[in-house]
Amino acid sequence: MTRYARLFLVAAALVAASAAVYMLHYAIFHDAHHIWIYLVGDIAFVPLEVLLVAVVIERILAHRERVALLEKMNMVIGTFFSELGMDLLGELTGALENRQAVFDGLSVDADWTPADYHRALKRLDGMPIRFDADRLDLPRLRERLTSQRDMLVRLLANPNLLEHEAFTDLLWAVFHLADELAARPTLEHLPGTDRDHLSGDVRRVYRRLAGQWLRYCEHLQQAYPYIFSIVLRTHPLQPNPSPTVT
Repeated sequence: MTRYARLFLVAAALVAASAAVYMLHYAIFHDAHHIWIYLVGDIAFVPLEVLLVAVVIERILAHRERVALLEKMNMVIGTFFSELGMDLLGELTGALENRQAVFDGLSVDADWTPADYHRALKRLDGMPIRFDADRLDLPRLRERLTSQRDMLVRLLANPNLLEHEAFTDLLWAVFHLADELAARPTLEHLPGTDRDHLSGDVRRVYRRLAGQWLRYCEHLQQAYPYIFSIVLRTHPLQPNPSPTVT
């Protein structure tokens, strides 16, 4: 029996039960007028019941589920930044030619509002990302990404990330860069085409990494101010981050 056939049988049984009760009521009291009054009143309430249950209550429950899911996703994102993201962001920022522009536009402050984060993200979208070839240590970058590959695989396997497209795109960009670096036997004396290709991959990672970091900071500022205070002192998008927390 198909699912729709079972549903039809259940519906038919419920309608038959309702009709039987109405017939029993009439057999006892012989008052069809009373039955019709309540029947029409019940039918009139059905649209309001649909509105309350299917629209209002369902949306409230969906919002609560959405908030809980976002909290779980931000815990996953926090794990990424603790294990890899912050160090990777600092290493890549140190190799930028235009570091000062990053410091001026993306250095989060304790007084930032949602509007400030929005402006920083817009500025990041239009900001040129240029790396100094002499400062960009590709062998070290390959080693760092390779050592964290298992962690990245576990993050991608987390079902909660299906609802977070931006962070998933960041993870895929990091994976692609790791694969490109691992595919080359040596990263010394690369031809210009290879170096340009890798530079493009690094720029893609950096732009997405910095954007996700800004969104994560906004979440910390609102939900976990005590963690946010540590991030303010140690994050790498400022000229002189504190090496230790005091």
